[in-house]
Amino acid sequence: MKQGIILAIASSFTFSIMNVFVKAASETIPVSEIVFFRSVIGALIIFLLMKRSNVSFSKNGIPMLVLRGTFGALYLIAYFFTIAHIPLGDASILAHLSPFFAIILSSLFLKEKMSKEMYLLFPFFIVGAVLLINPFSYNSFSVYALIGILSAFLAACASTSIRFLSATHHKYEIVFYFLAAGTIVSIPLMWNEFVIPSFTEWFYLICIGVVSLVGQIFLTSAFTHENIIVVEVVRYIGIFFNVMWGFIFWGEGLSVFSITGGALIIAASIILSKQKSQPVSIKRAAV
Repeated sequence: MKQGIILAIASSFTFSIMNVFVKAASETIPVSEIVFFRSVIGALIIFLLMKRSNVSFSKNGIPMLVLRGTFGALYLIAYFFTIAHIPLGDASILAHLSPFFAIILSSLFLKEKMSKEMYLLFPFFIVGAVLLINPFSYNSFSVYALIGILSAFLAACASTSIRFLSATHHKYEIVFYFLAAGTIVSIPLMWNEFVIPSFTEWFYLICIGVVSLVGQIFLTSAFTHENIIVVEVVRYIGIFFNVMWGFIFWGEGLSVFSITGGALIIAASIILSKQKSQPVSIKRAAV
């Protein structure tokens, strides 16, 4: 199996677990505070991992690292903001527009193109995603929806910058800049609404920080092994994981469409993962 595909699926599954804790914590903890603890806990852990693995901070490419961190932090805030103001299902529809932006950005800046196998399997991913999120029931057309679209664009920008940096920088350093940026950006936002967490809330926040860090490492690693378009499209499987957790923990509906859509994405991901791996190369456009 192709390692990049496996890592992309692993990241989606891990982030879906994080979403369970985020949903539980957001009932009493402000979104900005969740972003802060998600970022600061992960930043401390990744810093220790860097020290343990003797990974030093680069002296080159700092502007791009900062840009990657900023894109990631702004995406996180925009996505959580959207979730807080429109139905979760509608927010999910908007967030999963990112692969389309990623296709455009990776083509412009990385000169990456979809393989023949990806062209053949792409319709299965799209149909599966449509069945899972059921956009025909979308009912949140508002200014908040525009923020949701912005979050998808920022996610694609972050993914493109990760792929760009992966050829020259260690994955730990790339993740650290994202988490450090998230910590800095969230501080002023939570300044006037900070809530002292209870024991249970501390548990949720710590789990969010640790689990999201694992997911971020999986995702960053996926971009070092596989084309950005492939990784982004395979991550549609995360919709199925989220639907599954919603059914298990909150009794949210699990329709025939959801099961069929999830099966299509899983099957397409398995087929894609069995394709012969191609050498990873990145042709950067001038920036």
